[in-house]
Amino acid sequence: MPAEPDNSRAENQPAPDPRSRVSVVDEQPPRPAPPPGADEGDYRYHTYKVYPSGRPDAVEFVDTYKSFGRARVLRGLNMALPEGMVSMILGPSGTGKSVCIKHMVGLLYPDRGDVLVHGESVPNMSDDDLFEMRKKFGLLFQDGALFGSMNLFDNVAFPLRQHTEKGEDEIVEIVERRLTEVGLAEAREKMPNELSGGMRKRAGFARALVLEPDIVLFDEPDSGLDPVRTALLGELILEIHRDMMDDAKAKGKVHLPTFAVITHDIMSARRVADYINVLWKGRIVEAGPAEDMLNSENPFIRQFLAGESQGPLNMD
Repeated sequence: MPAEPDNSRAENQPAPDPRSRVSVVDEQPPRPAPPPGADEGDYRYHTYKVYPSGRPDAVEFVDTYKSFGRARVLRGLNMALPEGMVSMILGPSGTGKSVCIKHMVGLLYPDRGDVLVHGESVPNMSDDDLFEMRKKFGLLFQDGALFGSMNLFDNVAFPLRQHTEKGEDEIVEIVERRLTEVGLAEAREKMPNELSGGMRKRAGFARALVLEPDIVLFDEPDSGLDPVRTALLGELILEIHRDMMDDAKAKGKVHLPTFAVITHDIMSARRVADYINVLWKGRIVEAGPAEDMLNSENPFIRQFLAGESQGPLNMD
């Protein structure tokens, strides 16, 4: 059965914004043609429905194509990450999820189409603007991506020392606060090889937060974790997002914090997601608030979110 919606987080969600997308399920544009080289049958489960989020988009992919040689990865992708929400990007392996992250931060550029961050085109940015735009992002990679030659404290402090002119006293205050938030205050002197896999991920999370980013990207953060630690990491993501929302509102920030999680773990999506994008064959099948997606009638969505063997998705 679909999970019950988590109404306890509703009070932390911002009110609908008049800038939000107007795409709604019963006002869909005409069904697009399949991408070059594919037939209609390959995309018969792609309804392209977008259930409204009521938020402006922090990140938006607009008819984005990307190939690597003969491998066509993004094939006319239209996808958005609503501002102020925890979004999940779900889909089978090899369908382009991690490639999306590289496009958001300008490490890859689309062959066709566009990628927008807070309404600004990433491919059309100058080098200086791209450098500044990247400061909006915090990234948590699968293994934490810690520097092996630095202790935990220096790993977390690295972005502050590299990209700001803050004094050491302020850096110490920020780093200690972030380490406390992720439960690693007592491990500040440890080297990465002394940390467990879960501790390295939490350390990477702390480092991703020190520059107070508007958008935090998690690339399969639950990879290699057991179910209990996966659940605890999900709780930590929600807790920190809630705290960042409260802080952003109190400070009157222009943009509310947006989290985007790439994962294969369906239980994480059920526990953590406010908004879900389901990606398959380089396009969005459907997207919308978690409650709508978990109750979707689409056979592919139902199979994938239930983790069942029978359905449109097979071993091919």
